[in-house]
Amino acid sequence: MRWALIVLLVTAVFAIPDASPCLAHGKPSADISRGPDVLDTGDGADISDTGSNTSDIGPSAISDISAADISDIAAAGGASDVGLAVLDLQTNVTVSSQGDKPFYSASLSKLILAVDALQRPLSDDDVALIDRALSLSDDNAMDVLWTRFDGMGAIGRVATAAGLTGTHAPDDPSQWGEVVITANDMVRLYHYILNSPQVNSAQRDVIVGALSKAPATAADGFDQAFGLLGVTGVYAKQGWMYYLPADVYLHSAGVLDGRYAVAVLTTNPTGSWTTARDSINAVSTAVLAKLGVKG
Repeated sequence: MRWALIVLLVTAVFAIPDASPCLAHGKPSADISRGPDVLDTGDGADISDTGSNTSDIGPSAISDISAADISDIAAAGGASDVGLAVLDLQTNVTVSSQGDKPFYSASLSKLILAVDALQRPLSDDDVALIDRALSLSDDNAMDVLWTRFDGMGAIGRVATAAGLTGTHAPDDPSQWGEVVITANDMVRLYHYILNSPQVNSAQRDVIVGALSKAPATAADGFDQAFGLLGVTGVYAKQGWMYYLPADVYLHSAGVLDGRYAVAVLTTNPTGSWTTARDSINAVSTAVLAKLGVKG
């Protein structure tokens, strides 16, 4: 009987379309809204500042997105729980729907760790691992980086530096996919990467270069061409994770034409990768259309 139950569980995990075994997590979702690791974020980026001098900046597409619009865009996700944020990197204006709602990061934590690791001298091997973690979303590379560069501490350091008010390390130090993030924090992170003097041009080039060459097929064979990835003028970090009994996490967070940071975080309760993919694609297409892009 015991062997029958084990076979049944293994069969259920491996039968999930497009999923690999490392994407299945057996424990139920916990309360992930306990707040950031570090509350002192006074030195972080302030994306609510709308008083910037915009005299030499072209009109922002965000000015045409109303609160009702952003809610309608999020609603395109259907059954999925959606966290959505769009930030104009030049004017610091942001719009969001459930922008502060916490989500497990899946592979978006790789971007946070890369920002921290690049603050120190690195070997060629270290840089290659960061490149693989960001472009191919290579879990094996992330495993090494997480251990080598104090992943648990890295999340708090970046949260403090970038002003990420809803981001914190996982309760289980071995589960970097359970770093907690928000859509607002992901666009703040891109603001920090692209605009902060704490990130120099060489560090920025490593991150943007890796994200810009992300292939459709990830290192584990997963089709990561969903959401923002593959849209002309956009580079993005993708995340995916299956959480038993039936939660499918699909995230896409990136930058359009160097002007708009966009984060689409989704959890779909159906257990279907196809349904979850259709959901995040619908939201991404709708928000990109509002920004003047036909996805």
